Amino acid sequence: MSTVVQPCARCGARWAVQGAPMHWCPRCRGVLLSPAPIDAPADRRNYRWVARRPDQRGRRAQPPARPVTPSRTPRYTQIPRWGLIDPPPQAGAAARRPFEKLTDSVTKLLIATAGVFGLAACAELARYAVLLRNRTRLIHPAVLFASDALVIGAGVLAIVFALLAAAAATGRLIEVRQSAYAAAGRRDPRSPRALAFGSLVPVVNLLWPGVFLSEVAALRGDPRISRAVRIWWAAWVFGGLVAAAALLWRTADSLQAQADGVLFTAFADAVGAAVALLTLWVLRTIEGRDLLGRHRTARRWLIAVDPAVPVIEPVHPGGRRTAAEPVDAESAHEDNGAEDREQEEVMAK
Repeated sequence: MSTVVQPCARCGARWAVQGAPMHWCPRCRGVLLSPAPIDAPADRRNYRWVARRPDQRGRRAQPPARPVTPSRTPRYTQIPRWGLIDPPPQAGAAARRPFEKLTDSVTKLLIATAGVFGLAACAELARYAVLLRNRTRLIHPAVLFASDALVIGAGVLAIVFALLAAAAATGRLIEVRQSAYAAAGRRDPRSPRALAFGSLVPVVNLLWPGVFLSEVAALRGDPRISRAVRIWWAAWVFGGLVAAAALLWRTADSLQAQADGVLFTAFADAVGAAVALLTLWVLRTIEGRDLLGRHRTARRWLIAVDPAVPVIEPVHPGGRRTAAEPVDAESAHEDNGAEDREQEEVMAK
């Protein structure tokens, strides 16, 4: 290989000289400089590299700038905070879930639903107290208006919050099923539309939510989840039957039946509050938490084979020795001497 090269003035590539020198760079068609040895020092070359600004050709000749007085080396009283910023790579945005905000607030909605149903039950009880009072005395119109407003307002709020909580719980059910099947290495065979249809359509939702939750409990293999699902399912069906009975009771004609319907409506509202809390409990049980949101600690029971042996010797009561205990002469002499010294000290005092 030739040791004489021609560098390109444009791209900087070096071309070996095989015969006659070339004039143009085969790569970029730039001007090739004179041939020189590949390791020739700068003083033996017939060219030199000059660094210029990119816009040097378009700039007009300007007078030389004034010489700049060299400044002192900068010093810092503390570690400089400036420097190159290398932000960490941002994680890709996760796919947005349908009704994401509503699903994330399922806990608040269930608690609010239980509170509103409790308020509705108290309003019905207050209405029943007004009815009892009205048997013997007239009721002021303002009291009747307040009672009607409280009963109607609490009932409407209970229905609205119940619908929102049902939608949020359905979204959480879809997420729980997806995570459970993903942990088992499978895909949920039921589509989100089928889960929503079975959980939100009246009458149908008395059966299918329990089936959906039972499938999750079978995947997890935890007996506590299965027990919680069975309890919730029974309460859910009972609550639906009580709500239907309360609606039918409102069609009664007699005054006594209507008064009894007020009490039964209060009972139905209390059942609705209990079902809301049980729904929150079963969801948190599936997630491995208790009703207050605390993570459960695992308990393991072991079979004790050998009897327990005390590690520390028990404390024996002090005092006089019994007659059965042997007493040697030296210990008896020491005890007598100690008692004599104690008596002398007491007399001295």
